[in-house]
Amino acid sequence: MAILETPSGLPPKAVSALRRLRLTSVPEAISFLILLPCSLLKWATDIGWAPGAVKVMGPIHGVLFLIYVLFWLDAWYRNKWDRNRAALYFVLSVLPTGGFFADKMLRKEEEAGVIAARARKEQTSPSAVNS
Repeated sequence: MAILETPSGLPPKAVSALRRLRLTSVPEAISFLILLPCSLLKWATDIGWAPGAVKVMGPIHGVLFLIYVLFWLDAWYRNKWDRNRAALYFVLSVLPTGGFFADKMLRKEEEAGVIAARARKEQTSPSAVNS
């Protein structure tokens, strides 16, 4: 499977894992984008609020990153990603705007899984149209 292909026939727990990872990717990216300029200002200037901003944003970003990593591991396990796909989503988490790209890619995977699950459900349930 190529890195950008979307899977089909995902079980519901795999789709839920994708959704959790997707929903944490954007807040993690936003916190990273806020933390970067605060850190640069702290070290490059004498602005009084920068050290305080880093003290606040550092732990927030750290917690969001740890949550992302836990959800990433869960999605990797449940979706049976190959190493390339798993590495791609991890690398996106450490790039300043990578979370936005991860969100877009995960949304496609999630939608494909939901569509496949609905199709499976329609195939296995008796049709009410025949009555």
